[in-house]
Amino acid sequence: MTCDSAALGEGALLKRPRPPGVCSLPAQQLSLDSATIAAIATAPGVGAIGVVRISGDDAAAIAGRVFRRGSTGRAIDLRRVPSHRLLYGRVIDPTSGAAIDDVLLGWMAAPRTYTGEDTVELSCHGGPVPLQETLRVVLAAGARHAEPGEFTLRAFLNGRLDLTQAEAVLNVVGARTPGALRLAVADLAGHLTERLRPARDALVSLLAYVDAAADFPDDEIPTEDVDVGLAAAEVALASTLAGARAGMRYREGAQIALVGRPNVGKSSLLNALLRTDRAIVTPIAGTTRDVVAEAVDLRGIPATLLDTAGIAETADEVERLGVERSRRALVAAGAAILVLDSSVPPTEDDLAVARTLAERDPDAIAPLPVVVAINKRDLPIRAPQDAVLALLPRCPVVEISSLTGAGIGELEEALAAVLAGDTPNLAHPALITARQHAALDRSLVHIRDAQAARRADFPLDLLAIDLRASLHALGEVTGEAVDEAVLAEIFARFCIGK
Repeated sequence: MTCDSAALGEGALLKRPRPPGVCSLPAQQLSLDSATIAAIATAPGVGAIGVVRISGDDAAAIAGRVFRRGSTGRAIDLRRVPSHRLLYGRVIDPTSGAAIDDVLLGWMAAPRTYTGEDTVELSCHGGPVPLQETLRVVLAAGARHAEPGEFTLRAFLNGRLDLTQAEAVLNVVGARTPGALRLAVADLAGHLTERLRPARDALVSLLAYVDAAADFPDDEIPTEDVDVGLAAAEVALASTLAGARAGMRYREGAQIALVGRPNVGKSSLLNALLRTDRAIVTPIAGTTRDVVAEAVDLRGIPATLLDTAGIAETADEVERLGVERSRRALVAAGAAILVLDSSVPPTEDDLAVARTLAERDPDAIAPLPVVVAINKRDLPIRAPQDAVLALLPRCPVVEISSLTGAGIGELEEALAAVLAGDTPNLAHPALITARQHAALDRSLVHIRDAQAARRADFPLDLLAIDLRASLHALGEVTGEAVDEAVLAEIFARFCIGK
C-alpha cells in the first residue's frame, strides 16, 4: 500500500507486526508496496546541513549509483560496508558524471533503522539547490518520492513503532516548550502505551475467561474475579483521560489575558513574567492603548500573554478603541489574570471587570479560568479587596509585586494549575489527540456498561460484547486494530520526509 489517501480503502483493518505480549484483534493482512522511497528530510530554507533520506530494499543500490567515495571517485557497494557507518564522498549525476555536492553518507541496514528497512541518509550542504539536485538524481536512479509521513508510516507498519509512538512524533516536532518536549519524548518511548497496558491486559484476561466459560460450561475453568478486572481497566483509562486536558495545554498552549482597570500594573506584570522590559510602563493611566502579545514558557505550558488596555469608561476615542480590543481579547482568551492594586480599595471599574470575568459565557461547561493577582505588595499601605474577591469566590488569589518580582513564581504555579483544570493526575498529563480521546472514551463507556451489567446480574457471556468492543476501541489507539482511512488521515498531517 502507499500513503496516498485515495488509495487507502475504507473498512479494512490493519494487522502489523506486534511487540511480544500485545493482544491481537482480527484484521486483514496488508503489506507495504515494494518501492524504495526518498525525500528531503530537513526543513526548507538555507542551513548548514540538509538531509536526503532513502528507505527500502533498493536503498543501497540506488545510493551506489549516485555516490562516489572520497577523493578517488570510486563507486561503492554499500552491502559490503558494515551497517551504521558514515562515509565521506560526492554525489554525482550518473548521466553526465557531473559532481553535485560533497556529502556524508550514512548507511543503516535493516532492521535497526527508523523505518525497519535499509536506509541511506545523504547529508548535503543545506541550500535548496544542492538538496533538490541530490533528490533529483536519487529519484532518477530508481526511488519513488515519499508521500507525507510515509517514513513514519513504514516504521509503524514494520513494527518499529506502535500508533501512539507514531503520533508522538508529531508532538516532538511541534513541541513549543521543553516541558511539552519531555512529555512527547516519553510517549515516543512508549509511555502512553504503558499507561494503557493495565487496561488492555485486564480486558484480554477477562475476555478469555468469559469466552472460555461460555464455550466450555461443563469444564473446570479457574475462576476470574470479573469485578476486579473491570475496575483495573476503568482506573487505567479514567486516569489517562483525566490527564488529557493538561496534556492539551502542553501541546496547544493557551492565551492568557492580563485584565484590570488602568494603572494597576498589568504592563509591569507582563514584564515581570517575561523577565524583560517588553511593555512601556509609566505612572500615567492609559499608557497601553492596544493588545500586546508575547509568548512565554509557563511551567512547561506554551502560553501567550495578552497585555490589554485598562478596562474603564472613557471619553477618549483612542482609549475607547483600546478598551474594546481588550474586551475582544478577553472573549478569545483561555484564561485571565485579574490585576488589582493592593494600595487602594476596589473601585467601581475593578468591580465591573470582575463581574465581566464572572459572567463570561455563563452557559459554558467549563468557566473561564481566572487567577487574581493583587499587585504592589511591596507598598506599606494594604487595602482589603474583599468586594472583588466575593465576585470570584473560587479563583486562586496571589499577592505579588511586579516591581520586586515577589510572588511571581506562585502566580505562575497558580496559572499552570488553572490551565490544567481539575485534573487529579497533574503529575502525568497525557498528550493524547482528539482521535485517541474519542477512542478511549468509547473504551471506557463499554467498560462501565459491563460493570452495570454485572450489577444487574447479567449472564457472563453477555459481558463479552462490551469487553470485545472496549478492547477494539483500545486497539484503535495503539494501532492493533485501525482502519486504513484513519491511518491516511493521521499520516497526512506529517511533513514529507518524516
